[in-house]
Amino acid sequence: MNEAAIRKFTPDIDPDYGRGLTEEVARFIVDTKSSDLPDEVVENGRKSILDGLGLALSGSIAKSGEIVGDHLASLGARGKATVIGTDLRQPPRLAAFANGTAIHADDFDDTQLAVGPDRVYGLLTHPTAPALPAALAAAEANDLSGRGMMLAYHIGVEVESKIAEAISPRHYQHGFHSTATCGTFAAAAAVAKLRSLTVEQTMRALSIAGSQSAGLRENFGSMTKPFHAGRASESGVVAAEFAERGWTAAERILEAPRGFFQAHGGGYDLAAIRGKLGKPWTFAIPGVSIKPHPSGSLTHPGMTEMLRLIREHGITADQVVAVKVGTNHNMPNALIHHRPTTELQAKFSMEFCMAILLIEGKAGLSEFTDEVVNRPDIQAMIRRVDFGVHPEAEAAGYDKMTTIIEITLNDGGTVSGRADFGKGSPANPMSFDEVAEKFHQCAAFASWPEDQAKAVVEGVRDLESLPRLRDLTALLARGG
Repeated sequence: MNEAAIRKFTPDIDPDYGRGLTEEVARFIVDTKSSDLPDEVVENGRKSILDGLGLALSGSIAKSGEIVGDHLASLGARGKATVIGTDLRQPPRLAAFANGTAIHADDFDDTQLAVGPDRVYGLLTHPTAPALPAALAAAEANDLSGRGMMLAYHIGVEVESKIAEAISPRHYQHGFHSTATCGTFAAAAAVAKLRSLTVEQTMRALSIAGSQSAGLRENFGSMTKPFHAGRASESGVVAAEFAERGWTAAERILEAPRGFFQAHGGGYDLAAIRGKLGKPWTFAIPGVSIKPHPSGSLTHPGMTEMLRLIREHGITADQVVAVKVGTNHNMPNALIHHRPTTELQAKFSMEFCMAILLIEGKAGLSEFTDEVVNRPDIQAMIRRVDFGVHPEAEAAGYDKMTTIIEITLNDGGTVSGRADFGKGSPANPMSFDEVAEKFHQCAAFASWPEDQAKAVVEGVRDLESLPRLRDLTALLARGG
């Protein structure tokens, strides 16, 4: 994207740039039908929905899940929407908050890919965490069908993804967490669809969502990162509910000189969103990546390549003298914890992710714990990993997560490799059955009844034929 494509404007400079964009987005939300979803999009979305439900189960037993549960209990609220992994039923906004926080708690959820080469691959949004909980809560509370929920989810993800793709990269680079900011629009879009809001009401819902759009990357590596996803989902529910009740708001929240794109990013590329909603759907091109490891997506190409090198060359931890890992400069900008001491920091530590694979040969939920991170052998291996910028990776472009690894062994030899994409990306995708296996691992981690877990997988496999979404959410409630 050249500089001219990102308009830097103030109220007295080109106020008509992008005029009508908010209305265009609202019309897409209102007019889109289930029959407009291509089969490929439906199938890819089905995998992300199942993935999100499993992560809500495992996230419900995280320390953050315990705190959220205590908070909800203290409010004394009651409602019709399930807080996954618990026996709580809450108003939609609170269920959306709890489930959004849980899905993102382990940083194990799916990742939007970039279209433009100037974009930072994987640093746009985690699309399901804000969109799915809002769609689930609204559909369950209003006793709607699986087909209706699926359509609303897809609309939410598409709106979120195209907004994230359009905004100036400065938005993320200067500290905003796009899952939190753009995700608020996802949740508002999904609930507006399920509540059958008019175009005018939907425009107001987007506007209310825009004024709630917040979240800062400085909180990465703490409980506040998943809090962002939960609040984005809750804020979207609130936005749609207030708009339905007649709450007033601006009509041009996206494109206006004082609107979202300018205030949050200093500009945007209109061509990345105008006429692009559903053309193509993000789930088709460029696709959405599903994670095999509970860490920041930027670690995954390196982890995929490290596992390949370990298996191909029979590398053991005691052979390793040093490891060099090189990427483009945007990746260390997000993987900020070079000497992690907590599980949340380890999720944003390339050094830990390399170390745990070299020592344990795997990196799942059980490996990302405070106890494991602080083991002396892990900390010693972390100190052998040198992570920084590599000119070859920098030249490859930011729409990839190019990672170059060089391992020095104690016999003086070296082993090296390169990966642009990790397992679970559209270039190396997971099948539905592979995602189902991940779901079962998450369910087992939460000590979920195996028969209920199996029934959830089959329910999602046939989601669009489910007449009542409550039949599925009941399987995700403790005692359900």
